[in-house]
Amino acid sequence: QIQLVEYGGRSVQAGGSLKLSCVASQDAIKWYTMGWFRQPPGREREFVAAIGPIVMTGTPRKYADSLKGRFTLSRDERQRAIYLQMNNLEPEDTAVYFCAARSGSPSTSQESYPMWGQGTQVTVSS
Repeated sequence: QIQLVEYGGRSVQAGGSLKLSCVASQDAIKWYTMGWFRQPPGREREFVAAIGPIVMTGTPRKYADSLKGRFTLSRDERQRAIYLQMNNLEPEDTAVYFCAARSGSPSTSQESYPMWGQGTQVTVSS
């Protein structure tokens, strides 16, 4: 089983930027789609973004419509990692951010991701 560990969550001011990292324990992660979900306080977990494996043509990406333009997802196979660059953060971005992985192409469905990290807290203050 591949383990996923998230890094980078902290408190920031509204308008600021933050970069989250998710590192996998095995090189085999290169064959998997990796993504981010988040769970705001008192709300359901929701899709943020996902990126397909490098071996998939075009390394497809999906983003939540509401986050396009502010969040950018990338991956580095040498580091077995994905990175979520978050800009112009808003208090509504406050959430626990989870990394996840699955076989196949990027999906917005959290039920389709069998591998999950423990999450990292992002708090955006106004």
